[in-house]
Amino acid sequence: MHTAPFILEPVTLQFLKLLVAMLLGGAIGTERAILAKQAAGTRTFGLVSLGACLFVVVGSFVDSSYLGLVASLEPLQIAGSIVTGIGFIGGGLIIFRHDALHGVTTAAGLWIAAGVGMAVGFGMFSIAVFSTLLALIMFTGMWYIEDRFKHWFEDRHVDTTDAGSYLR
Repeated sequence: MHTAPFILEPVTLQFLKLLVAMLLGGAIGTERAILAKQAAGTRTFGLVSLGACLFVVVGSFVDSSYLGLVASLEPLQIAGSIVTGIGFIGGGLIIFRHDALHGVTTAAGLWIAAGVGMAVGFGMFSIAVFSTLLALIMFTGMWYIEDRFKHWFEDRHVDTTDAGSYLR
């Protein structure tokens, strides 16, 4: 397992991992809360990332503490279980209202927040930070681009309609 490039006490490093995971997840959730105005926001995303990191940190600690005593404990099994659990939570966020599907982007964001937490838990800080930045770019930057395309297509659709229909 890769650790931070500087020497820290094991418990201090674990605390740092948990704090970084919570902050990065919270950063992703802040976009959901402020710009997208979704119910699952800063606290939810921060807690998901923190929880995923916690499971990885605990799994890694137990794996190294019981090395040789337990035959089949692997931190990657814990990571797989996190993915399954987040899928369950994400599925609960996705709802249909009339003909529209809601909550898919938020569910995907929770999945990313869990991945960020797992990356931090495994000591992959740079991957976690870069993934957080990419998620924020996708949430915010692509939202603006998508919004522009929607307006462009709506404007083109209005231009091609019958002008007389507006007079009725």
